[in-house]
Amino acid sequence: MTSGRARWLAAATLAVASLACAPRLKPLTGRAVPARLPLASLPRGHRIVVFNWTLEDRDFESRGEGAARLAYPDSARLDFFLGGGAGSGSALLINDSLQIPESAPRLARRLVPDAPLLWAALGRARVVPARDTAVRVDGDTLRADIGNPVAWRLTYARDSLRRVERVSGGRIVEWVARFSDGRVRYRDVNSRRQLDLTVTRSDNTGSFDAATWLLP
Repeated sequence: MTSGRARWLAAATLAVASLACAPRLKPLTGRAVPARLPLASLPRGHRIVVFNWTLEDRDFESRGEGAARLAYPDSARLDFFLGGGAGSGSALLINDSLQIPESAPRLARRLVPDAPLLWAALGRARVVPARDTAVRVDGDTLRADIGNPVAWRLTYARDSLRRVERVSGGRIVEWVARFSDGRVRYRDVNSRRQLDLTVTRSDNTGSFDAATWLLP
C-alpha cells in the first residue's frame, strides 16, 4: 500500500471513529406547532461583553480573557487574550462572513467556531429555517429540527436561544449551549475541542469607532 493511500485510509478510519462517538439525535418530543421560531437577535444599539474563557483540546488546555463588541443587527468583533499576556487573537463577524487574520496564531483559530455557532454563542440565531423545518413545544421549551435529513436543531427557553446543534448522519457533531447564569459552552465532538465562556460584564455603550471593524 502506498504511503498516500495509507494516510488516506488512516484519516478515513479516524473520521468514521470520531463520528461514531458523536451522540445520536433523539426524536423531538412535545406538541407539534407551526414552523415559526422566536426572534433571537442581538440587543438593539451597541454593547460590549467581557468574559473569561477556557479552551480544552486533545493536547492542551489554555485560558484567558476576552471581549465582544456587538452592534445591532449583524456585527460582532471578538478579541481573545491569553492568560499571562502570552498572546492574543481577534475575529470579525459581519452577518454570515467570519474573518480571522491570516497572521493569527493557531490558538486563536481554534477558539472560534464557524459563523452559525459563533452567532449562537452570542445569542443570535443565524440558522435559516428550511422547508422541512419541524417544531415542537414541550412546556416552556421549543425545539426545531431544520432540514431533511436534519442538519440543525435549535432549542429555545421561551424566547431565549439556549442551544444550537449541528447534525450530520443523524448524530450531533457540534453544539453551543447558553446557560441562564451567563456561561456559554461550545463543543466539537469529533475533535474533542471544548470552549467555555463566562460573562463577567455586559454594558451598553456608544457607537464604536470605524476602526473596530478592521482587522490587522
